[in-house]
Amino acid sequence: MSKEKIVRCLVLGGAGFIGADLVERLLDEGYVVRVFDKKQSPFLATLLSKGDIECIHGDFRDKGLLSNAIQGCDIAFHLIGSTLPKTSNDDPLADIESNLMGTVQLLELARYSGLKRIIFMSSGGTVYGESTQVPIDEDHPANPITSYGIVKLAIEKYLELYRHLYGLEYVVLRASNVYGERQMATATQGAVAAFIQQARNGEPIEIWGDGSAVRDYIHVSDVVDALIRSARYTGRSAILNIGSGHGTRIDELVGIIEVITGKTAVRKRGGARVFDVRSNILACDRAYVELGWLSKISLREGIGKIHRSFETQSLVGEIGELKGFSRHDFR
Repeated sequence: MSKEKIVRCLVLGGAGFIGADLVERLLDEGYVVRVFDKKQSPFLATLLSKGDIECIHGDFRDKGLLSNAIQGCDIAFHLIGSTLPKTSNDDPLADIESNLMGTVQLLELARYSGLKRIIFMSSGGTVYGESTQVPIDEDHPANPITSYGIVKLAIEKYLELYRHLYGLEYVVLRASNVYGERQMATATQGAVAAFIQQARNGEPIEIWGDGSAVRDYIHVSDVVDALIRSARYTGRSAILNIGSGHGTRIDELVGIIEVITGKTAVRKRGGARVFDVRSNILACDRAYVELGWLSKISLREGIGKIHRSFETQSLVGEIGELKGFSRHDFR
């Protein structure tokens, strides 16, 4: 689908750190953008003057509101997720109700709305489960060990069903561990930003297990590039891994953070968690062949970007306090 044919893009979950980066990129490229999210965010507030953007706030499960949101849109980027891998097993019913049922409702509405394509952000870090080969390609068996991964996989299957039955185009991006500057350091998902902030503040970094678990970290700007390319993709491969293709041990990640921040991290070790796989590294050859996509930001470079963004936020906060302003006034 060419850019010229896209009248409006709907970004479901556009207030999140991936969504906000995607919205900014879409606006920079001249797309008309509509954002649907449960909440407003300071990220979106800074983008309202950048281009043609409309924001709708509400619950993803609200059928009437969602129906209004997709009207007139050609393509939807589905980034909404209301659970986390670490908490999804605690309440699988809530995971199914909020994410799987909400998405099937979206697909039903898409049948009659004129929506042409859905780009779905799946999870390359959870849908495969314990790997039998490294790196993991898209043909690797999918045996997730969290409700989060099971629901992501189920959504992929429903997307294929609606393509088969109704011709709804889709692309699934199975992203690895995404990190970036807008990621909340206090979030319960995403080790990179949290570890950097903890190291900077001299706070203990909680490491589950012995630190040997291997993860594939991918910078948000690389993920957004894949999302944009997927909107224009005309090939036949519907499922694509999006990762760096490089594995980093948790202890190694902390070591890189120590070098870049100049701080010695305090490691607090806990027992291994049953929902954590030992190793996850994605093979991304298919994304290169089909999308012409490659990751560009190295982990060291990405950590440096987050570290500098935290320094800027700290400086802005100090200036705001001196002048009687809040940090929000400078965003």
